[in-house]
Amino acid sequence: MEGLIGKKIGMTQVYDAEGKRTTVTVIEVGPCPVVQVKTLEKDGYVAAQVGFGAQKASRLAKAQVKHFEKAGVETMKVLKEFALDAGEEVKAGDAITVANFDGCKYVDVTGVTKGRGFAGVLKRYNFAGGNMTHGGHSKRRTGGLAARDLPGWIEKGKKMPGHMGDVNRKAQNLEVVQIRPEDNAILVKGSVPGARNGIVIVRKSLKNNVIAFKAQKGAK
Repeated sequence: MEGLIGKKIGMTQVYDAEGKRTTVTVIEVGPCPVVQVKTLEKDGYVAAQVGFGAQKASRLAKAQVKHFEKAGVETMKVLKEFALDAGEEVKAGDAITVANFDGCKYVDVTGVTKGRGFAGVLKRYNFAGGNMTHGGHSKRRTGGLAARDLPGWIEKGKKMPGHMGDVNRKAQNLEVVQIRPEDNAILVKGSVPGARNGIVIVRKSLKNNVIAFKAQKGAK
């Protein structure tokens, strides 16, 4: 399967066999039960809809509850569709675990970044700011906004103060350091978007996995 739904647990560090320390993010991945299977004949494409995170039935609409009952699984908080690998067959009720990433060297992780509220341009866009000494009066301000000549208005897309964070971001090509099936966890090198306990989408990377596969094939 192309990917799975998970939850960001936090960051820690692990040591390899040579004693080298690596900073990793721990992600709880699955188990994700299959709620619905999309077929080429009925839906026009092949995919599997999976769920993650138990949810009270009283907090869902009746149609949603019936959708889960039809699949024979408990009600879930998050639903997501993923493409199936070539030749892979699944059915409603199957539980997909972190073992789905066995042999995968790199993953892409998508999450919602932390909300930072209203922020100025120095924090939001890393502006340099004005002179702090020698009579500078524009220390943390935006600076010039529009041209003196025509058209004279602020151009669309101008970087200005505003809401920062709380947007979808994808961290690509993160190296898989460890897979721990007993904990339903995957450890990836580096950081991923979002706060602790935030929902993330983990997918098999389409870039470096191909490069790693070709290198491994050439070594043989």
